Amino acid sequence: MKSSYELAMERFKDDGDDTPISEETKKALAAVDEKFKAKIAEREIFLTQQLQSALSKGEIHEAEAVRTQISSEKTRLEEEREFAKDKIRNAK
Repeated sequence: MKSSYELAMERFKDDGDDTPISEETKKALAAVDEKFKAKIAEREIFLTQQLQSALSKGEIHEAEAVRTQISSEKTRLEEEREFAKDKIRNAK
């Protein structure tokens, strides 16, 4: 099984496009990163509060559900971020 790094390197090799990224594209990619960084932080703060509440009440099953939700939402938002960045990269 290949690591994420190996898969990313293969994707870059297969791209065949060695043109440098324009400043406009770099700014757009940075804006997407900032937007999703804020979204991820917002969800983590909200869900962490729910987690602390569940733990303080001794609701172990609820706490586990919130931990799972934190993980899945972070993964979902990271995937959305990469999709948005790919859209910008491919809009040449």
